[in-house]
Formats: sequence, C-alpha cells, structure tokens
Amino acid sequence: MIMKLYLIDDLIPIIQKLKQQRKTVVFTNGCFDILHAGHVQYLQEAKKQGDILVIGLNSDSSVSTIKGPKRPIVNEQHRAFVLAGLSCVDYITIFDESDPLNVIRQLMPHILVKGSDWAECDIVGADIVKARGGQVVRIHLVPDISTTEIIRRILQREYS
Repeated sequence: MIMKLYLIDDLIPIIQKLKQQRKTVVFTNGCFDILHAGHVQYLQEAKKQGDILVIGLNSDSSVSTIKGPKRPIVNEQHRAFVLAGLSCVDYITIFDESDPLNVIRQLMPHILVKGSDWAECDIVGADIVKARGGQVVRIHLVPDISTTEIIRRILQREYS
C-alpha cells in the first residue's frame, strides 16, 4: 500500500482542505521511469516552490503513448512506490491521458512546475493556472541525465 497515492476523486477534497488552510499547492507531472538523480533534484526544487507537492504520474498506457511501446521500463505501481519514498513528495495521482490537463483542472494548483526544457507556452495547463492567479515555474534540469540516456548507455554496454 502506498500511503501517498490517491485516486483523483479522493485527492480533490484533500487538496481543497489544504487550500482552506492556506497551504500553497505545487503540481508537477511526469513519467518518472527509472528514477534518477535528475528526477530527485527536480522534485526537491519543485517542493521548495510551496507547501504541498502533488505529482501527476503518467499511467503505463500513457507512458507507452508518449514514449513508445517499449516503455515504461518500471510499472506505474512501482514508480509510484519509489516516488512516495521521497520526503519532498506529498501526494501522487496516476492519470491515463497523454497530458495532465484534466488533473490540473480538477486540482487547480497555485503553482505549476515543469522542467526548463519546456517553453512556458508549451506547458499544458499553464494558461489555466495563470488565469486563476497562480504561477508557472520552470526548473533547471541536471544536464546529461535522463531515463532515455540511461537506457541508451545500458544498451551500448556489452556484458559477458
């Protein structure tokens, strides 16, 4: 059982209550397949933007749609379990769509975080968050580390 993992319908009232307590809700999303140092640094920086960090985790089917049929490497329940082990992560919800727009609409975070590799105009939900007085924060990514790069390096190595 993953204590930080909630269905979106169960998470909505929790987030509403936290907002009533004047907590700043930060939202980010991603696949987080093969969690690495870049992911951890990104999530720690995201948490610094407010009080509560919510992750929208792409489901296995969503990851396959985005990354291709050979992904994810790690299934959604295991990815959620690893993310839940990070102290900077407060809540996780898994979504099936290719983007988190519906989750963002339902949670209405104060702050939406994405990596600096995304132009603000391309960040899904940025317009909605900003229209409600929230902000969009782009966080610098650790160079030369990504799940795709890790997979590439593994495949290039020869094992005897």
